[in-house]
Amino acid sequence: MSFPARSAGSERATAAGPPVTHDVRAQRAVLVATVLGSSLGFIDGAIVNVALPALQAALAASAALVQWIVNGYLLALGALVLVGGAAGDRYGRRRIFLLGIGVFALASLACALAPTAAALIGARVVQGAGAALMTPASLALLGAGFPEQSRARAFGIWAGAGALVTALSPLLGGWLVDTVGWRGIFYINLPIAALACAIAWRAVPESRDDAAQPLDWVGAMAVAASLGAVTLGLTQATSRGWDAVTLSWTLGGVALFALFLLLEARGRAPMMPLSLYRSRAFSTLNAMTFLLYFALGGAMFLLPFELIRVDGYSATAAGASLMPFALVMGLLSTAAGRLARHIGERLLLALGPIVAGAGMAWLGLATPHGSYWITRLPPLLVLALGMELTIGPLTAAVMNAVDTRHAGLASGVNNAIARVAGLLAVAVLTLVVAASVATTAGGVNDVLAAADLAAFHRGFRRAMLVAAACAAVGGGLVAVGLRTAPMTTKRG
Repeated sequence: MSFPARSAGSERATAAGPPVTHDVRAQRAVLVATVLGSSLGFIDGAIVNVALPALQAALAASAALVQWIVNGYLLALGALVLVGGAAGDRYGRRRIFLLGIGVFALASLACALAPTAAALIGARVVQGAGAALMTPASLALLGAGFPEQSRARAFGIWAGAGALVTALSPLLGGWLVDTVGWRGIFYINLPIAALACAIAWRAVPESRDDAAQPLDWVGAMAVAASLGAVTLGLTQATSRGWDAVTLSWTLGGVALFALFLLLEARGRAPMMPLSLYRSRAFSTLNAMTFLLYFALGGAMFLLPFELIRVDGYSATAAGASLMPFALVMGLLSTAAGRLARHIGERLLLALGPIVAGAGMAWLGLATPHGSYWITRLPPLLVLALGMELTIGPLTAAVMNAVDTRHAGLASGVNNAIARVAGLLAVAVLTLVVAASVATTAGGVNDVLAAADLAAFHRGFRRAMLVAAACAAVGGGLVAVGLRTAPMTTKRG
């Protein structure tokens, strides 16, 4: 699940340059087009997880393939989002925005028509590549299309609309699964994409950065190969165990990541300059981001399986049960910002992950088949509160931790790290569940469709406790690592 405000970062929107127009109609078109385009990503992030149990049954997909339905999208998005932001600056933000929406829409159609799980995964990878172009371009268009005095309000409207879409998407997804079938969750993207493209094509002005750096395609491909190999090894280990094949993929991915770091250190225009990590505040905040979004990504992947398979919820009921989580995050966004100004970012960034971890632990320890109002809603609200306390000040703190000229890039790197964390979490926490099912059943071929629901619940509980521990460690890192580190570096 992804969030429209603060956590999405501004990719490179902060470096959007001077406003390209003061025409009110053009500004309105920019706002409507970017809200519609970004809604595609928000819907996808919230809607697919609810449909995964139905997808698995309809396509007879193994646990590894189900993980890749999520991971294929996250892999492409996480590896290419920084390149996508740079492409908008270099080649034109409207052009890349339209290209991203077009790719996303065509891939959505391919997802809806996919005859097999393998075909669906391939389409999801392309869909993630489209999102990597579309999302940073939408934010950059907002930054370039509004004068400085109106920009904050425009971003606020964009974030509020995204929060509403995110809150409603699980319910919409569950309803579509129960009434139309799982393919409906991809068909719904097509009219939204068509409307966004029509408005952007006719009314949104073009903008670009004439001083933009060349694209780091070599770095992007290296990190994509690295993450893909590690994730493949981890997902295969769910059913194969740690044999020579899974170890080879995993260790090979680690070696490729080392190559990626070497390329970034020596590259002329790296997409992730390693010099950013000389700031202890920046390094600490990104470590916390990884741990927190690792915990959240794994929890939100597994929770629908627990609700639908163990608790017996319909897809619609499971989607509705997740709505309060997103609603609280949207409603509290302004309050969290005010609180950060009063008591300071450092305290919230340490406290928020610990509160979120408490919510995850509560979800894991809750008795199955209990009342939603007692066993599910309270921990979801605690989790939402913890995430909101963290997300509110996080992007500002990350951007303040580096020089002004790197602020947009720093925010984009932080966003990419959050995506990658979710990618790895799906594989790792499913392995935790698989260990419990295998211990009970004497082996496991498909952990997400295990016949022993009690064993699955035990695995879910352990995975949620691991997630809670990761989130809490993230808060502890901030409490210790930022205790003496400056939150703001020299500007310039």
